[in-house]
Amino acid sequence: MFMLWAIPIGIVAGLLARGRLDNLAAFRFRWGWLAVLGLLVQVVLFTPAGDRLAGGFGPALYVLSTLAVFVAVLRNIRLAGMAIVALGALANLAAITANGGFMPTTATALAAAGLDGPGESTNSVLLANPALQPLTDIFAIPATWPLANVFSVGDVLIGLGIVVVLAAAMRRT
Repeated sequence: MFMLWAIPIGIVAGLLARGRLDNLAAFRFRWGWLAVLGLLVQVVLFTPAGDRLAGGFGPALYVLSTLAVFVAVLRNIRLAGMAIVALGALANLAAITANGGFMPTTATALAAAGLDGPGESTNSVLLANPALQPLTDIFAIPATWPLANVFSVGDVLIGLGIVVVLAAAMRRT
């Protein structure tokens, strides 16, 4: 959810940089189908029905779907801002993989986001001793804001990269 904020911010940044919205129509993201497939798997996976359907394969599917998005990002690494997205995606992939296919969070971050616990509008879980804790969902968008949720430093980098990608794409002539 955190990264959804990047889209309107990127468009505003592009407009402020004298970019044009119609330039986005010419934007070319190679292997976009792979990124969309990976994200769709996650959307389904993090529903009660998807969780039941995946069963014990859920953590592996989460890692594989995150890896699919990362590969698509790498395919587009030459685009302005995409290296920032790749760094964030790699941080998230490392945290998820190091924690057995789960993205850990903290009770403090969940409370700040106004979430009762894992599974409620978040794909994050509470783990006693998470690996790579600085890369996990330790931050929160406050409950009083739209799209309140927990997020990681990787999410911040992905969001920042998306802002740069959009603004740069709008500036192209």
